[in-house]
Amino acid sequence: MDKFYTDEKNVQILVALLKAHGIKNVVASPGSANSPLVASLQYDDDFDVYSSVDERSAGYIACGLAEETGEAVVITCTGATASRNYLSGLTEAYYRKLPILAITSTQPICRIGHHAAQVIDRSVLPNDVAKLSVTLPIIKDHLDSWACGIEINRAILELSRRGGGPAHINLQTDSKSTYTTKELPDVRRVQRIAELDLFPELPACKVAVFAGAHQRWSQELTQAVDGFCSSNNSVVFCDHTSGYKGKYKLNYALAACQKNPAKMSHQPDLLIHIGEVSGDYPSLGISAKSEVWRVNPDGEVRDTFRKLTKVFEMPLATFFSYYCDGSSNPDSYLSECKSNLSGIRNALPELPLSNIWIASMMAQRIPDSSVIHFAILNSLRSWNFFELPESVRSASNVGGFGIDGVLSSLVGASLADINKLYFCVIGDLAFFYDMNVMGNRHVGKNLRILIVNNGRGTEFRQYDHHTSHFGDDADSYIAAAGHFGNKSPSLVKNYAQDLGFEYLTASNKDEFEAVYERFLNPELTGRPIVFEVFTDSEEESKALEKIMNIEANIKSKTKGLAKQVLGKKSLNLIRKIAK
Repeated sequence: MDKFYTDEKNVQILVALLKAHGIKNVVASPGSANSPLVASLQYDDDFDVYSSVDERSAGYIACGLAEETGEAVVITCTGATASRNYLSGLTEAYYRKLPILAITSTQPICRIGHHAAQVIDRSVLPNDVAKLSVTLPIIKDHLDSWACGIEINRAILELSRRGGGPAHINLQTDSKSTYTTKELPDVRRVQRIAELDLFPELPACKVAVFAGAHQRWSQELTQAVDGFCSSNNSVVFCDHTSGYKGKYKLNYALAACQKNPAKMSHQPDLLIHIGEVSGDYPSLGISAKSEVWRVNPDGEVRDTFRKLTKVFEMPLATFFSYYCDGSSNPDSYLSECKSNLSGIRNALPELPLSNIWIASMMAQRIPDSSVIHFAILNSLRSWNFFELPESVRSASNVGGFGIDGVLSSLVGASLADINKLYFCVIGDLAFFYDMNVMGNRHVGKNLRILIVNNGRGTEFRQYDHHTSHFGDDADSYIAAAGHFGNKSPSLVKNYAQDLGFEYLTASNKDEFEAVYERFLNPELTGRPIVFEVFTDSEEESKALEKIMNIEANIKSKTKGLAKQVLGKKSLNLIRKIAK
């Protein structure tokens, strides 16, 4: 009877990626759990498979074969104690930096600790037997498939990284006994390019840079990115944590968030991903049509957009300078995106009192050369819709992405320069979480704290949030409404004033406009300032809905105007001709 590949999808992906990375040598030890992998390799002529009953011997056979050929070698064994016998050979490989890929098959790891026969815990390895250890899921959906592929790539790439060495894959199996799969699935091979490697050619296509949160940019790096964009007709998609201030900056959240965009001309074919975690959720949706290249000195495989094909382990300036030929091409991509963004911004609707409306009033008026910190989600998102002055630096705690520590981070930053203004935009829950730092004796008069107090975690009441369907019921526990004085007009006021802060407040637009310029005073005042603005959760949601449907409203108005001018019959005739 003809035998083909196993029907276990994670094994299929593993075999396909071994082939894609050019790995052919395998030392197989007998067993049940690893039989789907071994049988699949056995019937594929691209692999040279050698048998070894003793796993300890198999490990050393692999060491000898890898050292002699200079190529990676796979060792594969079953569950139970078989993998324990690899430790000696893998220790040897670790200290000699030999590229041994140990694939240990196991029953589903949920059985660990329940006296299931032949199931042992491999979750913790000795420090010196593998540079990297990953576990592959049994595939149930597309997320499992993605996770499986990216983890295999990580393990294989580690074999040659920074001098090389062994890596470990813990392969879960559901012990399928069928082998009817004739074709392996398409897989995405990830390559890692180091500074001294041969660089790939930049494709002749639409290229964009996406900048996540980034440390302060040097002039050299800014010039390198600007040169790259000029040479390749590229742009840099940013938010208020990216830090890039060059010519090709696009603070694009307002355009990217549109629910029914008129066109997707901003979407690149190739996306160059730099920086760390981004809180700009709308712009994360831009992604790329084809592939993503990640550039970072850490060289880690971070597949944020699930289209990663290359990782460049090097300083950013090295990468961007290499792909800059000194030419200056028409900035048509930049012009097109700016035109799209400008059209949306010019159609900004009347907004209710909300974090977004406050941002629309204040963003461009933040004093020059000051610093502003944003709390995550609602505050960061709201202010990402609007431009800040060029000289203003901005930051947000998007690393751990929690509500805690926003004020403390602001206070810490403000200690660096007591003559510079440091602003913060923060919601009520995040404020009360971290308010104790306001009593720190090092707090200076250069602090300006804007509290948007809607009495709850308003994120969970936003119209497009997956918990919004609970309505008022979300307030009990999900949005945690009613705590901290339940929008008390005196609680924060008394606390702030007792600590020596000047206190401003507003509950409507007129009150806001009467005092906000005091908050934005570019000069140091005698005391730090707290500005508490009371908003309504429903109004916050309405403001977001209006912001995210600007283009849809433009199209609707244009359609309505055309009907008025041309009439329904004329419009239908035009549509027929267009078809």
